[in-house]
Amino acid sequence: MDQKVLVLNGDYTAITLCSVQKAFVLLFLDKAEMIARSESGVLRTVSTTYPKPSIIRLQRYVRVPYKGIALSRHNIMKRDHFECQYCGATKNLTLDHVLPRSRGGDSSWGNLLTACSRCNHAKGHRTPQEAGLTIRQQPKKPTLSGFLRLSAGTIDQNWHAYLTH
Repeated sequence: MDQKVLVLNGDYTAITLCSVQKAFVLLFLDKAEMIARSESGVLRTVSTTYPKPSIIRLQRYVRVPYKGIALSRHNIMKRDHFECQYCGATKNLTLDHVLPRSRGGDSSWGNLLTACSRCNHAKGHRTPQEAGLTIRQQPKKPTLSGFLRLSAGTIDQNWHAYLTH
C-alpha cells in the first residue's frame, strides 16, 4: 500500500502525489474523480471491492501558489539520484559547492551538487576544473513534473501523459 497516486488539478495539471488511502478518501467523498486505475490490485472492505486509483483529478480547481521545489539537502541528493556527481559513489555523501563559497559561490540549485566526502575533500576550495574533476550531470533546478517523477520511485505508465513537461 505504499504506492503513490498522481493528483491532477481541475485543469488536468499535475500538482502532487498522495497515498492510495488519501486518494480513496477524496474519491469516496466526491472531491475527486478517478482518471486511471492501477493495474496492481484492488481495495477491499468487508463487503465491497473498489478499483485502486493510479490518477485522480480534483473536482474543483485549486489555486496552488507555486513556490518551486524547496532547496534542501535531501532534495539536492534526490535530484542527483543519491550519487556522487564526480565518481558515482553512493556512500558518505555530502553537498559540494561547484564554485566554493570562499570564492563567492552561492547556495543555489545551479551551484550545489551531491559529492562523496572523498571527492569533496579532494576538491577543497577549488573549482572542479582546477581539481581535475568532471561533473557527471550539471546541476540545475528541477521542474515540478520532473521532481514528481523522482519522488514517485516507480512510475505508473498512465502518468506519462501528465508528466511530460
